Amino acid sequence: MIGAISPVNGKLFSCNLKSEKTFQTPDMGKNTFNTNSFLQYDKNRSMLNRLYIGIPSKVSFKGYYGDQQPLKKLFWISTNRNDVYEDNWTKEHIYQVGMKKWVNAHPAELLKRTPEQLIQSLCTITKPDMQYPGIPPYIPSPNFGDKWGRRANYIEINPRVVAKYDGNRATEGLLNTMKLLVAVPTSPNSFANCIMLSQLYPSIYGDGYKDADSLYCADLHRGISQTLTSDGLYGKMGADEQVKAFNDMAHLLGFKTGFRMPLSAGQLRVKGHEFNWGKDEKAFIDACVWGIELGFDSIFFDSAKHIIDRDGYIGVGDLPNKAQMAYILYKIREQTGRTDLSFVGEKCNNNQEYKEMGFTAGTDWGKADDFCSVKWESQQQSWSGEYAGGPEVSNDNDDGGMPFPQRLNRINSCLFAFNNVGEKLPSFMQIHDLFPLSPYTNTHELMMHTKEMNGSDAWTECERHYDGAFNTSPAANEYRNNVYHIFENVIRTFG
Repeated sequence: MIGAISPVNGKLFSCNLKSEKTFQTPDMGKNTFNTNSFLQYDKNRSMLNRLYIGIPSKVSFKGYYGDQQPLKKLFWISTNRNDVYEDNWTKEHIYQVGMKKWVNAHPAELLKRTPEQLIQSLCTITKPDMQYPGIPPYIPSPNFGDKWGRRANYIEINPRVVAKYDGNRATEGLLNTMKLLVAVPTSPNSFANCIMLSQLYPSIYGDGYKDADSLYCADLHRGISQTLTSDGLYGKMGADEQVKAFNDMAHLLGFKTGFRMPLSAGQLRVKGHEFNWGKDEKAFIDACVWGIELGFDSIFFDSAKHIIDRDGYIGVGDLPNKAQMAYILYKIREQTGRTDLSFVGEKCNNNQEYKEMGFTAGTDWGKADDFCSVKWESQQQSWSGEYAGGPEVSNDNDDGGMPFPQRLNRINSCLFAFNNVGEKLPSFMQIHDLFPLSPYTNTHELMMHTKEMNGSDAWTECERHYDGAFNTSPAANEYRNNVYHIFENVIRTFG
């Protein structure tokens, strides 16, 4: 059930009921409106907002308005040509399973490649047999059905970890994440791998600079984070076009995509001003809609567990209530016209109240150390094809000390612990679980602060950071290949 809310008493009522519902307001007596009509609902909501909450923020909203072929535009800017050539380096590093392909290379090596090499690598991997490589004129999101998010494997990447560090700037997080994508195992036919960005919108302080603050905060309607965009593309390619290019590339490789959004009012701003769930609800919805317009398929809502469970809550400020969250998720789907979106709630378990709000998946509290336990949980939740809480390999609170065998065991449990693939739980991992970061790197610290790493005497500052960000030991390389073997088995087993 997808719900709407009374903005006064916060009671939930179904959007698809055919009867009329009533709710009691403090001073206006009974108000009746048909719950089939969200137009009437919005009129009542607007009136009540003005009476009890204050006039909602006036925020201009634009969807995607850039070039319809941003990958081609990026290639043209990088090369001054349209023709794409096969990349011999890529052919020498191919990891192929049937028709599925990706690149087997160390992340630091990938990050040092040029945009030209990146796009030619992409086209070399994805070109049909016996054809020249090229960028398709239209790149749709891969079709895994409307309920794909219920069974997806979500992989979070923090763009700030792979950003270009130069002087006092930290930029190009999107472009460098794209360089890593060619080495992430592609989705099997039976369920999607979904790439989740830890950041899309600017941090509240120092965005684009080395002293930027927490990624658990976001300043909405001030554009795309400068940590993601490239200074070298300024004036040549818009920030929205760069985001769309990222999504087109991910979709061409067979991935779904998403981004993290905070929910705590104290961790949000609207154009630099303090956020209030009473007057800024529309601004929040519009920011989510804009992300979807830029090509994303999913949103990961930080702190969603605490909408109904306030125990141990450590966020800053108010959260939307259950009914308000249901309204928000409904409006995002309605305004984008997409029925295939996946809404993920952080730490949301198998409580069906999350399903009632419109969530698709939750990260639960459980780890995946016990294969049989994950399999049992998949059976317990198999009755619901719309929502499930699933296991994690690791999350944004990983201290980096987990042994490689334990990580491999968790990945195996997440991707194989079920009776049939239709019962697979949603699963969650970090880029750390595919490409190990430097030993004992704390993922929470990386979310809280920029951290430039120095792992070599390379000529440029950014290359020294690339060499320092990821584990270069033989054990880490062996681990990465073992991860690839697990994904290979998934593709061979489930198509």
